[in-house]
Amino acid sequence: MGHGGNVIDELVTDHREVEDLFGKIEALPPGHKDRKVYADQATIELVRHSVAEEACLYPAVREHVENGNTLADRELADHAKAEQVMKDLESRDAEDAEFDRLVGMLMGEIREHIADEEQNLFPKLRASCSPDQLDQLGDKVRQAKKTAPTRPHPAAPDKPPANKLLAPGAGLVDRLRDALSGRGKLG
Repeated sequence: MGHGGNVIDELVTDHREVEDLFGKIEALPPGHKDRKVYADQATIELVRHSVAEEACLYPAVREHVENGNTLADRELADHAKAEQVMKDLESRDAEDAEFDRLVGMLMGEIREHIADEEQNLFPKLRASCSPDQLDQLGDKVRQAKKTAPTRPHPAAPDKPPANKLLAPGAGLVDRLRDALSGRGKLG
């Protein structure tokens, strides 16, 4: 993830990448080991995406969009639910019956969240920010994703400034754990 363009283009491209991973999970039969690999990849991308939105996008929504506090709080609540599901999913193998229930729940939550952002939040942001502001936000989101965690941390703060201070350290530890374990890599 890190595509270029304004914040909306960047985040919509992320959404399509995650949807592609969900499609790969759905194309495989229950219990297939690659379902776990794709679920781990989706989790990595979703956590990085969420952390970047929480650090950069939602503060801008609060500042620039009418009723921005309410919108940002709703998005943060969606993130919290999805992050808990990802945390529960992290300890499950593809053969585990609970894996299918959790991955289905995650896909439903994320698809609903994506539709809401793309149909409601992004048009409001585009209407209330200049093209230059949207480009600058895109740069900030790309920078945030570079150091963001890759594993769910449901207890971590989701609002500035605490989230901006803690995310890079958690991200470093997560990437080290991923490298050592091979998490998120097809086999």
